[in-house]
Amino acid sequence: MVPVLDSNKMPLMPCTEKRARKFMEKGDAKPYWKNGIFCIILQREPSARNYQEVVIGIDPGSKRTGITTTTEKRVICNQLFDAPSEVKKKVEFRKILRRSRRSRKTPYRKCRSNRKIGGIPPSTKARWGAHLRVIDFWEKLIPITVVSIEDIKAESKKHCRKWNKNFSPLEVGKAWFEKEVITRGYNFYKFQGFETQSQRIHRGFKKTSQKIRDTWDAHNVDSHCLCELALGNIKPFFGILKCEFFKWSRRQIHVSNPKKDGIRKQYGTTRSLGLNRGTLVKHKKLGLTYVGGTSDGKISLHDIKSGKRLTQDAKKEDCKILTNLRWRTRIPPMVKAMGLLRGKNL
Repeated sequence: MVPVLDSNKMPLMPCTEKRARKFMEKGDAKPYWKNGIFCIILQREPSARNYQEVVIGIDPGSKRTGITTTTEKRVICNQLFDAPSEVKKKVEFRKILRRSRRSRKTPYRKCRSNRKIGGIPPSTKARWGAHLRVIDFWEKLIPITVVSIEDIKAESKKHCRKWNKNFSPLEVGKAWFEKEVITRGYNFYKFQGFETQSQRIHRGFKKTSQKIRDTWDAHNVDSHCLCELALGNIKPFFGILKCEFFKWSRRQIHVSNPKKDGIRKQYGTTRSLGLNRGTLVKHKKLGLTYVGGTSDGKISLHDIKSGKRLTQDAKKEDCKILTNLRWRTRIPPMVKAMGLLRGKNL
């Protein structure tokens, strides 16, 4: 399915590829790309603004997350994300640097009370916040009404009041995510793992034990079943869009380890010669690339699919700025449907 926007870029109900192609051939619509998702913008007033239920199914995992967006009849997109995993190490490293500064004769802020007691750990918030960013992205392209997620539970300990009060970052993050989704005005559905499994068996879908594979049957099979539990049976689509969030080094005063003569060079930023890193540009020779780091008045350009650095000596004036990207996308090879199904009753 192809997302459709009106002339003011307000989301309408998506259409099929065939209808989108006819709109563009007649001049009634123009193509529009947003973060690797192809859309069309109508150049006339739509004949009707009838809306259906649109659901996002989320299957959260420790390393991968599958997200499926569907209408009542068709799948719009299957996405596979890598879960953010670098936050915990960064927080630990920040703690080490702060403690080392307090042992030296250098200005530092006063010690604060322990803010780790209560609230959401940064690593947990990063994981669940990534789900919210995807929802906020799709909200600009399609009229979302329902968010469906697999309920994850963690066992509590007996005879331990302190542990049971805030016993699991998983439970805390899940509660925070649910509150944020309801605040945005969506209908929020939670289903247990055995319900997802029952729906998968009923539909004849197979699930692989290799959770890190870039295939539909790794995580998107469950996210598709979560959509069906909310809306009813939907014709599956086995193609996926692999998405990887950009990881930038945030701006720091200087690097942690000094070089010769105690000199510490500056390190980290999210901008290169006035451009946001991750900006999609069209280079004269390299074509479509995105902006990376900078050095000696030049910028580095990276491949939009693999992330491989193509050059470090690109001039800013040789790049045509197109748009800002949130993540890098690529389309893995489709898996044969017969290898994923145990039956033909779709």
